[in-house]
Amino acid sequence: MTASVEYIPITPIEYPDEDGKPMAEGDIQFSYLAYAINALRIYFQNHPDVYVAGNLFIYYEKGYPESVVAPDVFVVFGVENRDRRSYKTWEENNQTPDFILEITSKSTRSKDQGAKKGIYAFLGVREYFQYDPTGDYLNPQLQGLHLVDGNYFPVAANTLADGIVSLPTEVLGLELRLEAGKLRFYNPATGQILLTHEEEVTARQTAEEKTQRLAAKLRELNIDPDSL
Repeated sequence: MTASVEYIPITPIEYPDEDGKPMAEGDIQFSYLAYAINALRIYFQNHPDVYVAGNLFIYYEKGYPESVVAPDVFVVFGVENRDRRSYKTWEENNQTPDFILEITSKSTRSKDQGAKKGIYAFLGVREYFQYDPTGDYLNPQLQGLHLVDGNYFPVAANTLADGIVSLPTEVLGLELRLEAGKLRFYNPATGQILLTHEEEVTARQTAEEKTQRLAAKLRELNIDPDSL
């Protein structure tokens, strides 16, 4: 007599790419999220081994899709710069984010200050920054943490002569600056603020218009601007 063996198919584990929730709490949070991602992607555009993304699921334990976190903005060094639907650490040589920025608010503070902070420390995220654009609860509005022996310690802020608050990020080689409550990335090597493509176009147009107005004024004074 031949014994029959029942075949039980193994259901593949699914790792969803989205949860149906909005990317950000509101327009203000979204604008800064979009700025940070776009500006950092431009900054690292010539680095094929640096990956910049945001609001993307990071799965950090194979076989356990509930082990997931979705930072607002993150940067990973040492992985291919390509499009992904989600980020699975076991498919990326176990590389986890080196830098994370959360655009935080009252409704997300418990996660940003609690669960996410613990997960980021567990994953070895070297720098974790938080920015509260509305100033609802985070004081100061911009705060940074760096990882030392598995624990986070505050990044010292500098107040510049013009009142701008600046926090260095050693991981990125940049500064996060807060000017009149607005967040911007600053490159100390060039002395310039990181801009998005749209901001670069606007700045170029503004400079050209200023040059044209100056040229017109010189002609009114019978001065040929091309001779200067």
